[in-house]
Amino acid sequence: MISAWLGALERLILPPTCLLCGAVGVGGLDLCAGCLSDLPRNLAACPRCATPLPPGGIGVCARCRAQTPDFDRAFVPFRYQPPVDFLITRLKFGGRLTCARLLGELFAAALAERSEPLPDCIAPVPLHPRRLRERGFNQALELTRAAARRCGIPLWIDGLRRVRHTVPQTQLDARQRQTNPLGAFALTAPLPGARIALMDDVVTTASTVGECARVLRTGGATDIEIWAIGRAGGDF
Repeated sequence: MISAWLGALERLILPPTCLLCGAVGVGGLDLCAGCLSDLPRNLAACPRCATPLPPGGIGVCARCRAQTPDFDRAFVPFRYQPPVDFLITRLKFGGRLTCARLLGELFAAALAERSEPLPDCIAPVPLHPRRLRERGFNQALELTRAAARRCGIPLWIDGLRRVRHTVPQTQLDARQRQTNPLGAFALTAPLPGARIALMDDVVTTASTVGECARVLRTGGATDIEIWAIGRAGGDF
């Protein structure tokens, strides 16, 4: 309550400023009208994994038709293209937590346009303790906090842990990315019957979130939805 009041006071004293061009923000966002309209929205996407489809494309993508993922569906409102990739990079590698707040608010606004029921809780994809010490924060957790605050969904932070330190996915090819996360996650507590949203910053091959979903399923989760800001790749 106090943090929300302080945030509102800060917005009153310091009007929002676009994180991309420095112009005055709109709608309480740190994004101007022009940059907001430039965001690459993932409008035509696979309903199962959110892979971008050609304009006007509908239906499940070829990869999901060939092998059903361990999660039930995915919601990723933007494509991992400029300027979304720039904002995520500034957050992830530049430590600009203001980008997490903006991206979380953009995600929550897109989520509000859906008619599907909200999950019971939202969990971030965890970092290994070694990576967390190196970076100082978990970008997925920061995005989860921002989205949960706007959507009013309970956080489930410590139930899923990364127990094996893995090579960063960005350093691997597509085939290596598929196997790299295997066995990297474990549950500290089961959630039988739970409907869970699992949040990350970017989904590329969906191998990391897929492995997390497999582990959550072993703990009794009955419905698992992947949430992320940006989706890379495309079924065309």
